[in-house]
Amino acid sequence: MSSHDSSYDDGINPFANGVTPADSTLTPLPPEPYDRGATVDIPLDTGKDLEAKEKELQAKEAELNKREQELKRREEAIARAGVVIEEKNWPPFFPLIHHDIGNEIPIHLQKTLYVAFTTFLGLAGCLLWNFIAITIAWIKGGDPIIWFLAVIYCLTGIPGSYLLWYRPLYRAMRTDSALKFGWFFIFYSVHVAFCVFASVAPPIIFRGNSLTGILPAIEVLAEKGFVGVFYFIGFAFFAIESLISIWVIQQVYMYFRGTGKAAEIKREATARTMMSAL
Repeated sequence: MSSHDSSYDDGINPFANGVTPADSTLTPLPPEPYDRGATVDIPLDTGKDLEAKEKELQAKEAELNKREQELKRREEAIARAGVVIEEKNWPPFFPLIHHDIGNEIPIHLQKTLYVAFTTFLGLAGCLLWNFIAITIAWIKGGDPIIWFLAVIYCLTGIPGSYLLWYRPLYRAMRTDSALKFGWFFIFYSVHVAFCVFASVAPPIIFRGNSLTGILPAIEVLAEKGFVGVFYFIGFAFFAIESLISIWVIQQVYMYFRGTGKAAEIKREATARTMMSAL
């Protein structure tokens, strides 16, 4: 006998309370309709909408082409005028000047320009050391006027050297301009003369004590040994700066003569004179 029969025999009837399967509260859910042949309406652009968008894209493309041509014309005009846009990139932590020898200067001129740049930095170092030495001398009982002169040397010498001879040399080597080479030679000669003068510092202006040359160094060393050491170091800086600067102007002059720039600058000077006369 099966288990169901035994349950009935035991007097246990699951429908003893009069509840039938039809009376159960749990009724099955109606089946969901599903039509395989149903279509989904996807909105598509009409031909007019596509044509309008195409015209809009063509108008935008024409506008971009127009702007590109205008920008190209401006760049060509700037190039013909000899104007070069220079982005400040040196020193890296606080850009003050534009400086990119490796990418803008011909390879055969890079060594000379690097050394010229070293002389620019060297002059800045000489003038700063000169200011320190003169400040110490002033504190030790020197004339305050020599301190003011040292300040003037720094404030005028460092930016002046960049504007008057280093930047013209940089641009001359980049553009091969004879006129800029001539500008460089004029003011770099003044630079060399100043460095030689400062390394000697003859007793012309306040007995030469405003510059750390050899003559005031000997004099100060006899009176104030500590200050004299600073003067002697300053003399060594100016002497080295003078020697390197002489080498630089020789190298630039050799290149200048070898490329025929000397004759070119003479022709330009003659042409300017004739135009002025006319």
